[in-house]
Amino acid sequence: MAIVRWEPFRELFTAQDRFNRLLADSFRGTFGPENEQQVSTRMWAPPVDIYETEHNLVMKVELPGIDPKDVEVQLENNTLRIRGERKFEKEVKEENFHRVERSYGSFERSFTLPSTIDPNHAQAEYKDGVLSLTLAKREEAKPKTIKIEVSESGRGQAVAAKK
Repeated sequence: MAIVRWEPFRELFTAQDRFNRLLADSFRGTFGPENEQQVSTRMWAPPVDIYETEHNLVMKVELPGIDPKDVEVQLENNTLRIRGERKFEKEVKEENFHRVERSYGSFERSFTLPSTIDPNHAQAEYKDGVLSLTLAKREEAKPKTIKIEVSESGRGQAVAAKK
């Protein structure tokens, strides 16, 4: 009988290796060597940041490399829809690419807006690959500061209490 050295992590490494091969085989049709010369276009979604200020709801959409003419922004029934397309650069031949990791093709994002947004006061600006949408809040939705008035009798009591 041969003496075999016990390695407690051998099975773990074997399982990891099998899992890695399984993933590589699953994605080979998409990312493997036989398709390196093909550029696929598919649906994708640009990342969006949304934040609120006192008077506005602001959305920033990352659209680097996209011509603003290829982007459509629509606001209807409290739904904001952003759609467009990132077109593949035709000036470089596909067979010259070594790797293509950016997403190409059409995209669409939809957001349900609160009823406090005034659709008549929306602005859009495209700068440095970022689409900024500023959506104004309705006047009745903006926070209101209520001034507290102090009566003369209240001051006298406060002074008396301090003594």
